[in-house]
Amino acid sequence: MAHHHEPAPTTTRVLYTALYMPSTRTQIYLTDDQRRRLDARGKRSGAPMARMIREAVDAYLANDRPDAQAALDETFGTLPDLELPSRGEWDRDADPGR
Repeated sequence: MAHHHEPAPTTTRVLYTALYMPSTRTQIYLTDDQRRRLDARGKRSGAPMARMIREAVDAYLANDRPDAQAALDETFGTLPDLELPSRGEWDRDADPGR
């Protein structure tokens, strides 16, 4: 009788990560305390350190959206000598028969 061998969950997770999750390998420096606390959390939850760090980075960046008003405020007046054609010239260029 043949036995069907299921891959271990960690093997499946590693294969999924390698095949379906595009990523960039990044080296970071952690303090001794950060490393100790991440190791302890990983033991409690069973989560790999890389996943915990990715999730922490995602949480950190979740509200990091460009602020349109801040961009306008920062760039206001940067081209004081810019000359724009009048609206009439825009209309004439759009309809050459006018």
